[in-house]
Order: sequence, then C-alpha cells, then structure tokens
Amino acid sequence: MTINEHTTTTSAAIVPERLTKAQRHAFWGSFGGWAMDGFNWTIFGLVLAPTMTELLPRAGVAVTPDNIGWYGQISAALFLLGWGCSFIWGPIADRFGRKPAMMASILMYGVFTALAGVSTNLWQWNAFRFLAAIGVGGEWAMAGTLLSEVMPERVRERFGGLMHSAAYFGVLAVSAVYLLFGTELGWRGMFFIGGFPALAVFLIRRSTPEPDRWKDNSDAARRSFWQPVVEILTPPYRGRTVGNLLLLVVCVIGLWAGSTYVPTAMNNLSAQAGYSHDTAVHLASLSSMTVAAFTILGCFAVPRLAGRLGRRGALATLFGLMIVGTVGAYGVAYPMSSIGLTFVFLPVLGLGGASFAVFTIWLPEQYPTRMRATAFAFTTTFSRWFAAAGTFLIGYGIHAAGSLTLPLSLTAVVFVLGMGLVRLAPETRGQALPD
Repeated sequence: MTINEHTTTTSAAIVPERLTKAQRHAFWGSFGGWAMDGFNWTIFGLVLAPTMTELLPRAGVAVTPDNIGWYGQISAALFLLGWGCSFIWGPIADRFGRKPAMMASILMYGVFTALAGVSTNLWQWNAFRFLAAIGVGGEWAMAGTLLSEVMPERVRERFGGLMHSAAYFGVLAVSAVYLLFGTELGWRGMFFIGGFPALAVFLIRRSTPEPDRWKDNSDAARRSFWQPVVEILTPPYRGRTVGNLLLLVVCVIGLWAGSTYVPTAMNNLSAQAGYSHDTAVHLASLSSMTVAAFTILGCFAVPRLAGRLGRRGALATLFGLMIVGTVGAYGVAYPMSSIGLTFVFLPVLGLGGASFAVFTIWLPEQYPTRMRATAFAFTTTFSRWFAAAGTFLIGYGIHAAGSLTLPLSLTAVVFVLGMGLVRLAPETRGQALPD
C-alpha cells in the first residue's frame, strides 16, 4: 500500500463525520500542502551525499566524508537562511487571506525544487535551494493558521497534531521513492519529482475555504501591511514572541543537525562496512523512513500529551527524547560503526522530532486573528536564521573533527537548554483560540 492509499483509506477514521464539508476540505488542503512540504525538504537531505559527490569535484574539492559534511552543512545553513526569509508570508496572509498565501508558497517551493535538479555546480544548487526554502518555510505557518481557525474548538488540538504528521507522511513518501527508484532516478530525478507539488495548487484553490475568522476581521484591509509585525514585537506580545523564537531555534538546530544527517550518517556507515552503492541507498532510505514513521506516531500523541502535561510539559518531554536519541545515535552507535545500534536509537530521535507539532497547537493560541499568521510565520521562520549560525558551527566542527560524532552529539546540550526555556512562552492549556 502506498502512502497516498494509506492516507485515503484512513480518512474516515481521521476526519469524523461531524465536521462540515468546508472543515474537511480545510483539513485535507492543509494536510496535503504540509505533506508535500515534507516531501520536498527531505529530498535535499536524502540525496546530499550523491549530490555532493558529483558537484564537489567541479569546485575542485575532494570527495571525503568530512568535506561532504562541511559543504553539506553550509548548504543547510543557506537553506535555513532562505526559510527565514519566508516570514513575509505571514503579513501577506493576515492582509490578503490564508489560502492565497498558502497556494503561493507551495508553487514557489515546487518550482525551485525541480530547478535544483538542473544544477551544474554548487552555486546554482545552493541558489535554487535557497529560493525553494522561501516557499517551504511559508507552508507550515499558513496551514497551521488556516486549520486552527477553521476547526471546531473541541477538536482543534487533535487535528493540529494530525495535520503536523502530514510532513512526515511526505518524508515517508519520498524515502520510499528513493528506496525503490533512487538508483535509477539519481539525485537529479529526485528533484524533478519534487516539482509535482506545484500542480496541487489548483486543487487547493478549488477546495480549501478561507476561514470565517479571517473574513470577519474587517479591519485587515485597512491596516498597514506591516502592522501585525509591529504588534507582535511590542508589549504585551513581545515577550512571548521572543520566547517562542528561542524555543524554535532549539527545535530547528535539533532537526537539521540531528534528523537531517541520518541519511548521510547511514551512507558513511555503509561505506565503512564495505556495502555496495545500492545497499547504501536502501539503508539511507530505511533510516529516514524509520525516523519519519516514529515522528508521525509522536505527532499523533502530541495532542494528548499537551492536554495532560500542558504545552510546556509536552515540549520539555520531547526535548528529553531528542537528548537520548541524539547522544545514542551519534555519540554511541556512530563511533562504534554499528548500523544495527543506530537503528535502535532512530525511533527515539523520531519521537522527539514531534516537538514541532506542539507549536502547531500552541502558537495559534497565543495571538489574536489579526496577527496570528504573522506571529506564526515570524517565529517559525526567523528561528531558522539564528539556527543557521548554529548549524554552520556544527558544520565547521564536522570539518575540523573529520567526523559527525562529536559535533552532532553536542547538539544534545541545546535541548538541555531548551528544557529550561519552556517557561518563556505562556501556558495555554484549556484556553480557547482568541479572536
């Protein structure tokens, strides 16, 4: 059964009949857009090693594990910088509507992901990756905002967690494609496939409704375009905006320094074990799929966890899992050159990666409709700029040490700090979405 078939056959269980047709369309429109987002961002990490293997010699750089790690991390930092630029989708959505902003972001990341497949050198590849990231970064904020405003209050938390799992269904889908056809498609073919999401824009335009909450906000058309940005950065919202920004920096560093490097780590371990190229591709795909599958389970659990422990408690718990998974995978299994032990820790890493799903529920609860999309986009995108500096330092550490072990293991320290920062954002458990 394919990912799409699985999603279709389980739709009745996920979307109860008591939802209206417009609400179901809103869920599946948001789910589909975010799934395609996950599909596209995973391509870059999944084919990093073969892409660098072809493009590094053209820049006069030797193909070694530490050079792949170094230049790959520079590329990841540039991707994060592009993601930071996507904050612009927030003011666009608050002024012109959630749906047009979501459609434009999908179109942008679809087109430039496909163009990455025609790159002839590192400069071109990184430029297309930067531009794709501007589109990728807008989708989470647009889909999360739209869904929170359309769903009934009684099921808003549940559907927030379910929607966020969509990205990892996308990760599973692209990993399955790479597993089955990666050797035939090559890294260029994988990027061409990533362009298909642009075609879905027309389907989303027809079926996804604009939230009544936004349409009832009659002041939106008369306000300054930048007014929501001013409001989230002045009291009484400034403190929570800064707190959310810092917490998301923790999450992003963990994602890009941890989960994104799983396929590369598996490629290196496969090479050390003397496995063939085809076997290395299969193991890299399986490792990525393992992390994604357990992140989906984590997203399903987040609404209940956030309901029982509160938003702060849920996030701190998931940060704790990231500490265990990161240290286990990179600090224990990787230096032992143990593929089997690495797969033992990947589920823990995957469950901890569901920390982002907490924000899909939490961020909309902290801001009123007139600035909600801007706040969501601002915190989830500008956090990438700060994290880019952190991932660049990690890349330098990989290059200097000649190994992934120490630099990636040290990211656990970031999550320790994150557990102490959860009180910077207000606890909103049990509170209705503000108007």
